[in-house]
Amino acid sequence: MSRAQVVIPDFISPPLAIEQQILGDLAEVVALNAFSEEDLVGRIEQADAIMLYHFISLSRKTIDRLENCKLIVRCGVGFDNVDRAAARERGIPVANVPDYGTEEVADSAIGMALTLMRGIHYLNSRLQRKEGPWIYEQVVPLHRIRDQVFGVIGIGRIGTAAALRAKALGMRVVFYDPFAPDGRDKALGITRCEELTELLEVSDVVSVHCPRTDLTQHMINAQTIQQMKPGSFLVNTARGGCVDAAAVVDALANDHLRGAALDVLEVEPPLDNDPVMLAWRDPSHPAHDRLIVNPHSAFYSEEGLDDMRIKGSENCRRVLRGEAPRNVVN
Repeated sequence: MSRAQVVIPDFISPPLAIEQQILGDLAEVVALNAFSEEDLVGRIEQADAIMLYHFISLSRKTIDRLENCKLIVRCGVGFDNVDRAAARERGIPVANVPDYGTEEVADSAIGMALTLMRGIHYLNSRLQRKEGPWIYEQVVPLHRIRDQVFGVIGIGRIGTAAALRAKALGMRVVFYDPFAPDGRDKALGITRCEELTELLEVSDVVSVHCPRTDLTQHMINAQTIQQMKPGSFLVNTARGGCVDAAAVVDALANDHLRGAALDVLEVEPPLDNDPVMLAWRDPSHPAHDRLIVNPHSAFYSEEGLDDMRIKGSENCRRVLRGEAPRNVVN
């Protein structure tokens, strides 16, 4: 009897010590090092399970070619790079790893918020290129973090972790999440906003923690940014598609936003001629000093990366042993 095959299309390269330790007695584990869906043709069709990361997508055209697949694990929180409907039609469960990077992403969101709100990035950027005097007055006025309003969009695991961190800093925390059950605000000691507009109007910093769906695509756009407090800050560590980055750059240019931090973009890596990147790299543009861009790295720590690989592998093991998978999202 032939061994099962678990395929890792992207991101993870050999050696596969973690995956082999968990799956080696049941399956051959293969890493393809693919950077596009086209790279998978002829290499993934026989997979019994797939552990997908975030470099590429699995669309219907690939899913329809799968002959033996019993599970697709999206080794991360978001799962918008898998056609879940196509997988469901084929009877293939799609699961995610919802809890691997909760602390890391929440820490990154708070770190970015503090860097913006205390003017740390702004001063460092300007002084590094010898712009302006060597004095705090370049960043006047700043306000004490305590009692400022931290607005969380999406109060799931990561949004909750970020809210609790902001609360520990003495900030007043509000959240908007129409899918959160009643009482979440009372359990956390924070304030619920019934409408997104309500949150935007009162928040000194808005931190995005929702998945990318049809409802959240460009939820933060030119119109909703105008509803934010003048001089407020925006942080996105969720999904690039939730925020219209071009509208963020425009709001920095006209001073409606004082600063922004984007760990995620709609196209990763971005094209060199992306207008957002051109503005960010241009010392004469306000975004150069007031926009922080990271390469989708908020999830990362050595411990978090191991968690992602372990939890994804363990779910594959369950299915290969005939057990039900966990964290199914389709």
